[in-house]
Amino acid sequence: MPDAPKARLDRGLRATFLGMAVNALLTCAKFTAGVLGHSNALIADATESLADMISSIIVWRGLVVAAAPADREHPYGHGKAEPLAAAFVAAMLMIAAGFIGIRSAHQLTLESRDMPHPFTLYVLLGVVLIKELMYRFVSHEADSIESITLYSDATHHRSDAITSLAAAVGITVALMGGPKFAKADDMAAIVAACIIAFNGFRLLRPAVNELMDTSASRSVVRQIEEAAAEVEGVHKIEKCIARKSGYHYLVDMHMEVDPQMTVADAHKISHRVKDHVREKVPEVSDVLIHIEPSHQ
Repeated sequence: MPDAPKARLDRGLRATFLGMAVNALLTCAKFTAGVLGHSNALIADATESLADMISSIIVWRGLVVAAAPADREHPYGHGKAEPLAAAFVAAMLMIAAGFIGIRSAHQLTLESRDMPHPFTLYVLLGVVLIKELMYRFVSHEADSIESITLYSDATHHRSDAITSLAAAVGITVALMGGPKFAKADDMAAIVAACIIAFNGFRLLRPAVNELMDTSASRSVVRQIEEAAAEVEGVHKIEKCIARKSGYHYLVDMHMEVDPQMTVADAHKISHRVKDHVREKVPEVSDVLIHIEPSHQ
């Protein structure tokens, strides 16, 4: 169950700001080590971390905007800011992958290149450990507050750990094999770019689905229908659809009641249904009910 909006925003921002600070430090460390240690894989990894920093800023703004209450211009709230930010982050992942892949492929066409220095390997192993820990922390926070945007940020941390691991493998092969295997560093960067691109595409799909108002899962809809059916006076839930907006659900429901019932009584039942559904399924922020005569 999601936290209250204020607590949810605070947890999301805490994870995001921590990620921004870590990415800033690692970007500087990896770029410096990559230049001094002659490692293209490490420089490519620093580029991915820079993309992580930018994506964290986008996640931060997405969380803040999504938490804003409904207003006259946005009567359904600002929840769509979350999947919009997630889609942007996913696109940035794929762009970063393309940049890394093209640069590394170009390096493979060169006749010779400098051997990477051994110290770059230790830098990368430290990065892998830090990034994996960040992924686990941010992913846990994303699951706790049910934020697709924060989960995209967590995936960025995992992608960074993967690219660092791939770079470490490439540098290890180059160091063990000698100058003939110096280009293993660039091949590792290309492999990492493919993994990053795949993760970006995997993140893009659920974000686009939410932006396109894809129906909520059947289990969520069933919970809503069962809660509504518990209210006295409800004969049948004829239709129920729900769509996600941020971490909330917006519900449209067709409900059958006694055809001899007055409009006032039917109106009272619909209010009781709305209140009961929101109590039983706190993720639901609003329920729009259409009354129909029962055919029983």
